[in-house]
Amino acid sequence: MQQNQAAAAYQQVARRTTNPRDLEANLLSRSAANLQRVRDNWEKDATDLNQVLTFNRKLWNVFINSATNENHPLAAPIRQNIANLGLFVMKRSHEIMLRPEPQKLDVLININRELAAGLRSQAS
Repeated sequence: MQQNQAAAAYQQVARRTTNPRDLEANLLSRSAANLQRVRDNWEKDATDLNQVLTFNRKLWNVFINSATNENHPLAAPIRQNIANLGLFVMKRSHEIMLRPEPQKLDVLININRELAAGLRSQAS
């Protein structure tokens, strides 16, 4: 079911954007906002943690799969950096699930925000 939600979110954003970089930036921003919301409301309610981490992992899984495709138009070193960053995101997400702490979300939030900002500046 959550995979369907991620796919639906992707399609919803895709309808509003035509540029793939804008789409990726919007999805990264959405994921960062969801992670931030969970972090900000940690003491009151962290029940959405699994859902937002799952969405973020699925998003990064798409990036990893794309980056490891030899036919991808980006240069190999850039693709390798994306794949390495994606693996870090996966590992960090797993660590958070094992030992949940709100401050552990900060690095995921920052990575998503910085990448979204970079994609938007390249699209301009």
